Amino acid sequence: MGQAHAHESNTKRIWIVFALLSAVTIVEVFLGIHKPLWLYKPELLSMNLLNWIFIILTIVKAYYIMWAFMHLEGEKNNFKTSIVGPLVFLILYLVFILLVEGNYVFDVFKTSHYKWIF
Repeated sequence: MGQAHAHESNTKRIWIVFALLSAVTIVEVFLGIHKPLWLYKPELLSMNLLNWIFIILTIVKAYYIMWAFMHLEGEKNNFKTSIVGPLVFLILYLVFILLVEGNYVFDVFKTSHYKWIF
């Protein structure tokens, strides 16, 4: 007779993923509501430190979602790198472009005769 495969329960893994993603989300919501001055006032690369924390936590959550729900943890390193590498690069590039363009628009409205109408 053939050997029957034992079915492993993923309940523990699901709860770990849920706890980790929930903890990161709770930290983001807490920081978004309270905006501590010691994170909100200092600037790093023309943006306050709190925004950088949001960007980093969002990238961490996106990576962990890919890791857990796209089952990347069991794949070979080259395959993981070919999926995660371009996404991280494109996300960082998008953030850079949004920050540069947003800063330019802010400066235009701040220093010109045009007024904020929105």
